[in-house]
Formats: sequence, C-alpha cells, structure tokens
Amino acid sequence: MSGDGGQGLTYHGAGVDRGAARTAIAAIAGLAARTRRPGVVADVGGFGGLFHLAPLGMSDPVLVAGADGVGTKLKVAFWAKRHRGVGQDLVAMSVNDVLAHGAEPLFFLDYYASGRTDPAVVAEVVAGVADGCQEAGCALLGGETAELPGMYPEGEYELAGFCVGAVERDRVIDGARVRPGDAVVGVASSGLHSNGFALARRALFDGAGLRLDSTPPELGGTPLVDELLRPTRIYVRAVLALLRAGVEVHGIAHITGGGLAENLARALAPGTGAVLRPQRWRRPPVFALIQRAGGISEDEMRRTFNIGVGMTLVLPAAAAGRAARLLADAGETAQVIGEVVAGAGVRFAD
Repeated sequence: MSGDGGQGLTYHGAGVDRGAARTAIAAIAGLAARTRRPGVVADVGGFGGLFHLAPLGMSDPVLVAGADGVGTKLKVAFWAKRHRGVGQDLVAMSVNDVLAHGAEPLFFLDYYASGRTDPAVVAEVVAGVADGCQEAGCALLGGETAELPGMYPEGEYELAGFCVGAVERDRVIDGARVRPGDAVVGVASSGLHSNGFALARRALFDGAGLRLDSTPPELGGTPLVDELLRPTRIYVRAVLALLRAGVEVHGIAHITGGGLAENLARALAPGTGAVLRPQRWRRPPVFALIQRAGGISEDEMRRTFNIGVGMTLVLPAAAAGRAARLLADAGETAQVIGEVVAGAGVRFAD
C-alpha cells in the first residue's frame, strides 16, 4: 500500500492540505468582514453568499453581473512574489464592467486555485481583493479557494472574480441614446491596468532584455516591476457620484482587452461612430517604453492597450464640461477626448 504512514492512500497524500485550506479560509473571513455593507445577510462560510435587495431602496432594480480575471499580469506577480495588487486588479476588472451599465456594484466573489495552498499568499491576494471591494463599495460576499495538485506549477495560481450590481430599470446605460454630436470624455488610466501583458512581457523581457528591477529612462527612475504591478483604477465612486448628480450619460465603456476603439464601439448606438483626438490626453510613459522595446506599430498599440484612457463616458456635449469637473472633484483626471459622429467604428484623428 502507498500513502502516509502506512495508512493507505489519503487526500493529504494525494497533495491536498486541508489544514492549509482552513488557515486560508479563516484569514479570508476577517478580510471579508471589513467590506460588509447594507444588504449582506450572512458572513462568509456558507454554501452561498446571501444578499437582500430591500436596503437599496430601489423600486424596479435590474441586476447587472460581470466576471473576469487578471490575465498574464499574474506572471509578473509570481516572479516578483508580490500579490496584493492583483487582488485589486481582479475586483476592478469586474466592478468597472458592471459600472458601464450605470449599476452600483453590490457584492463580489472570488475564485483562487493553486496546486498547493500557501495561506500567506492567499491572505495577501484576498487582502487586495478586500482593498478593491472597499474602494468600490461592494461586499466580498464569498468565494472559493481550490487546491488542485498537478494543475499549476509551484508558486502559481489562477484568479477569477464575479460581481453583481444593481440599477433602476429606467436608468440602465446601454448606449441606445448615443447620438451624433455627443462628446466622449476620457478618464485617465493608471497605466497598463490588466490588459496586454502577453505583448508587454514579450517586448520588455524577451525583446529588450529588461529585468523586474530595471529602471528604464522612460519611467524616470521607477522600477519596472512597480510600473507593471500598478493596480487597475476603480472608477466606481467617481462615476456613481456623477450619475447621482444628475448628469445625463448615454454610454460608458471600460477600456480593457481590445483597446480604446473596440471597447468604445461597444458603448455606441447603431449608426454612430466616434472620432478620438490623442493629443487631448496624456499617455503614461510605460506605453512608449513598450512600443520602443518591441518595435510595435501605433495601430497595434491602440488595438491592444488602453494607452492612457481607462474609461470613456459618452454624453451630450453641453454636459461634458460639468462631467469632467465632477470626475476631477472625485479624484480622477478627465477631459473631452473626442466626439460621436454618424457612421460606424472609432477612428483616431492624429
């Protein structure tokens, strides 16, 4: 017989450490507690998370759900052994998507899977998730920590996140009201966010031979690892404040994989397109570094990265100035970066 101490085959002998899992879950419960908000019915630990809609005070709520991951940015976190920021990235990717329909994020669930549970790493990741949930005003309602021997290399893990939000039915933002003449307001990104890392890693590490501790001149002394692991911005508080102030918004796009043009097009009505003017916003220097290191065309950069704009809002031109001021008051950098036109597609006016 094979196994532990001659007792026959056991789950522990097969590679699953129940004790480590219990330690990790205990840490998660404490982190989730600091994200509690009205509507949460029970603390984490049950078979499902419970949330009551009545405290929202909505008369005809529509639930909006989103799911996403962090992508190959995780590779950088593994190499650097720095995990908290990717927890915030995980939240940001879903809550910003839910926000694009005008919804307030209510609760979030995460999925963490690894070949061997390291309670310290789990706690660091989930601390970042809790940071993101607090920033977004949503509850960390539950999740799953899975130990899957043989599925992942040592020291690596996978993350997925799931968010549910709510918005009054008559306030759903879906792009249907977008009209030619509307303005496009761009809200600044903090850098790469969580997209394009397959291309960024190939350019920076394989192409240019840089290291995590490199300080390329484009970054002005900032170590490359700090730039790459800069967390995705969470736009929830700023955009909800704008909506609650009564600003009329016709469309919102979260700029993720596919870049500015592809994502903005998803927020426009049929028969409308947009013209964007790149000279109107600042492009963080990390994009110039990646472009130089990989010899990447401008068209490819625009198709892959957010190039400095993490979210766009489409709204009547007369409201654009007020919208930018309200976003600035909430701590964001925003400006009019283009306009809606008749036709289809999004183009850049260089």
